[in-house]
Amino acid sequence: MTELTLKYGCNPNQVPARIYMEEGQLPVTVLGGRPGYINFLDALNGWQLVRELKAATGVPAATSFKHVSPAGAAIGLPLDDVMRKIYFVDDITEPLTPIASAYARARGADRMSSYGDFVALSDPCDLATALLIKREVSDGIIAPGYTPEALEILKSKRKGTYNILQIDPDYVPAKIEHKQVFGITFEQGRNEVNLADAALYEERPTANKEIPAEAMRDLIVSLITLKYTQSNSVCYVKDGQAIGIGAGQQSRIHCTRLAGDKADHWWLRQHPQVLQLPWKPGIRRADRDNTIDVYLTDDADDVLADGAWQQFFTERPQPLSREQRREWIAQATGVSLGSDAFFPFGDNIERAHRSGVCYIAQPGGSVRDDHVIATCDRYGIAMAFTHTRLFHH
Repeated sequence: MTELTLKYGCNPNQVPARIYMEEGQLPVTVLGGRPGYINFLDALNGWQLVRELKAATGVPAATSFKHVSPAGAAIGLPLDDVMRKIYFVDDITEPLTPIASAYARARGADRMSSYGDFVALSDPCDLATALLIKREVSDGIIAPGYTPEALEILKSKRKGTYNILQIDPDYVPAKIEHKQVFGITFEQGRNEVNLADAALYEERPTANKEIPAEAMRDLIVSLITLKYTQSNSVCYVKDGQAIGIGAGQQSRIHCTRLAGDKADHWWLRQHPQVLQLPWKPGIRRADRDNTIDVYLTDDADDVLADGAWQQFFTERPQPLSREQRREWIAQATGVSLGSDAFFPFGDNIERAHRSGVCYIAQPGGSVRDDHVIATCDRYGIAMAFTHTRLFHH
């Protein structure tokens, strides 16, 4: 098949729409559903991300894509009991395989943003992963293969309309890529920088130059994630998974704040009071996500006021005070941070430090690099200058 007709483009008024190959066959096969224009943008960007994460780390990888940026990305490290609980997979009896753990991490880090996502897996989708996907609100999945039982489960999702794509893992795109805007064709070489190359991280201008192996892995995860995130973008990573992604902001500090707020939310979901919230039986997963999101803010009364809490809880939980939230987040540590372009000022480092950042990789090259370095030194942060910008549009 050399082309596939789509229902419409980005919006219903944009017709006709299709994807096609100028030479050769399409490397994707539709096994279920009727994927659209944005679905394919998410799927193909997501596939590149997980393929690169797997190649860089040797561990199966997954991403949860929304509107052409990842809401989450992760490699398949095992989940402890707390992670299983905050990702809502503690009731799964099927053993979580590495690819299932990768998906649980990618989907669970920012569950609000992942609602209605497109999933990409580096490895064939197995039974455990399909069982996790089955109960989430999701638009579709792309993977290099599916076990028979996994495919059967996914084909039954959304009354048989769930979008299921299989991609040829051996497909290699042309080195030159094209894009049209306003009838004008743009041409550029593909961004094939190897972000797992240790030489990229050799320059460390900070007083602290120690970056342990696990932190280096996390820096690589952050930069590969940013390579497929709409710019400007910043990514916080902990234990092989993105815990906060700030995408598509015009200001670097706004990227850092947005991603940091998401990382803080990830830390707060592990607070004992959140883990012990007295949920009513049968509460939908999306309602739990929305309720936790509000509970962890200054607007907690929206879900704790009389007449409101009874919808979600068997008893009214105590709110987390601003001071309690601040004290809990202050314990965060060991986070790695990547930026797709240089930090212009030290305010980004100040904000990152508050969310537990200890390691940074960024291109460098700001006229205020000295201020950025001095701010890192104030907090003992180790920073690498990669001299590699990762803008993606």
